[in-house]
Amino acid sequence: MLRDLGIDDQVLRAVRTIVDKPQLEAFGTLLPEDQFEVLQYLAEGFSPDEVYRDLVVERRPADAPEEPNESLAMAIANTASRITLVTRPDELAEILDKPFAAWRVFLHPSQRRVAYRVSYKGPAQVTGGPGTGKTVVALHRVKHLLSRTPDSRVLLTTYTNALAATLRERLALLLGDDEQLARVEVATVNAFASRSVRALAGRVAAPVGDADERQVWRRVCRQLDLPWPEQFLAQEFRHVVLAQDVRSRDDYRAASRRGRGTALGTRQRDQVWDAVEMFLAELSAAGNLTHLQVCARAAQLLDGADLSVHGFDHVVVDEAQDLHPAQWRVLRAAVAPGPDDLFITGDPHQRIYDSRVSLSALGISVAGRSSRLRINYRNTEEILSWAAGVLVGSRVDDLGGEGEDSLAGYRSLLHGTRPHAQGHDTQQAEVAALVTRVGKWLDQGVQPGEIAICARFNLLLNTVYDELTAAGIPAVRVRDQPGADADGVRLATLHAMKGLEFRCVAVVGVTAKAVPFTKEVTPSEVDQVQYDSDLLRERCLLFVAATRAREALHVSWSGAPSPFLPRA
Repeated sequence: MLRDLGIDDQVLRAVRTIVDKPQLEAFGTLLPEDQFEVLQYLAEGFSPDEVYRDLVVERRPADAPEEPNESLAMAIANTASRITLVTRPDELAEILDKPFAAWRVFLHPSQRRVAYRVSYKGPAQVTGGPGTGKTVVALHRVKHLLSRTPDSRVLLTTYTNALAATLRERLALLLGDDEQLARVEVATVNAFASRSVRALAGRVAAPVGDADERQVWRRVCRQLDLPWPEQFLAQEFRHVVLAQDVRSRDDYRAASRRGRGTALGTRQRDQVWDAVEMFLAELSAAGNLTHLQVCARAAQLLDGADLSVHGFDHVVVDEAQDLHPAQWRVLRAAVAPGPDDLFITGDPHQRIYDSRVSLSALGISVAGRSSRLRINYRNTEEILSWAAGVLVGSRVDDLGGEGEDSLAGYRSLLHGTRPHAQGHDTQQAEVAALVTRVGKWLDQGVQPGEIAICARFNLLLNTVYDELTAAGIPAVRVRDQPGADADGVRLATLHAMKGLEFRCVAVVGVTAKAVPFTKEVTPSEVDQVQYDSDLLRERCLLFVAATRAREALHVSWSGAPSPFLPRA
């Protein structure tokens, strides 16, 4: 039976020793991806007939002959010209030598199976380490969904405005068809939620930023003389009240506080709820809401709305690891449950906004429809290894919040120079060395737009901008959303590097005071669990920045280096 499903004899000998799903996952990095997927489906309880119909048949072209060699030839012949079958690392290197914009939408055959599967019976999930092509898979999935019917509508969504702009640019490059592009809304979840509230309720309150929200919590703390800092209350509101859609004092008394390190009795919960009510009253009086409150309102309105008008046929989510439960509820409400409703891509190791989610608890089950990408097509093995060192010893929860994720088995087929990490006595010396490094990259033929410089704070980026300009090197800020044709080295904060990629990346100002940044870390005496979570988020931030580099990585600091830097 297993042979009929594509399991070869060598794999068959190994899998006969597997007795449960955790053991299968442990073997996963050693098995061919197509055979591992078959075994995953069987482990989830699907019958052999269902696996054969949904996986084996769909992998074979409809008119392919049974002879294996002829089947492969037919598959290659039926593959669109924009897809290249890669069999050796040197062929991959040739592809990566093509214009950088074209490479950003290149689809490897191992990813094509996931992106162009005819249909999934429900929500599908694709995970993978950095550079494994999750975003490219998401873009090609949009293309496939658009091609199935002439009037289907797709929401392609992500976390930040910069990411949404990048997705829009790449999708236009991939589709090359204005009619198809018009059927796709590319927006952040927050922007879609705001538009939905405006369409369904006539108006939407002005959202407040994190800094303004924190000031309101600070005033509430002072007025009620509470024993907790405003940071604790803001996190309680985010991780418990909004995450579980708590709407009353009784609901809050009964709410689970799993993942919160400070225990609260009934009296203490009442104190917290008094603070929540005062916080909400102050926001309401000013005509404001937080972004997550807007999402919660949108989910409520969409739940009873006509989805043929206000919803979508399909929702494709990129960088899903940073979405909050309130944002997931918006997406769940935006599309009717059914085949190909949600297509989700993400990497828990790139979670930089501290969102804790159980997808199954939100009505999004990906059981039997989950794929893992293991080959890094962006970074050299040297860059990947250096970046992985930032996360050594850290536990990372998986995308659905049900277990632990690991980078074991992820690898790169490319090799290059080792990352350059260097400390300096002064910031002035550090920036001078950076300008020299950028000059060398330019002399090697790298275009300014293929270089990025990132730092924790805009203050340092301003200094870098001035020094680059003085040296005659053009520079632009990512926050200004420069187009692909804009000339200039890209300057961005660490957070803004999410989802971007460049040939060469310099991460500057990686000091003990900046990474981790004390103001972003909850004191351990207030909440030990949150403290550990905050430190992991800071590690992930540096990991994300480092893995934006395709060929060259330069890391620098002045004074005491960050404790997260891998040892030489």
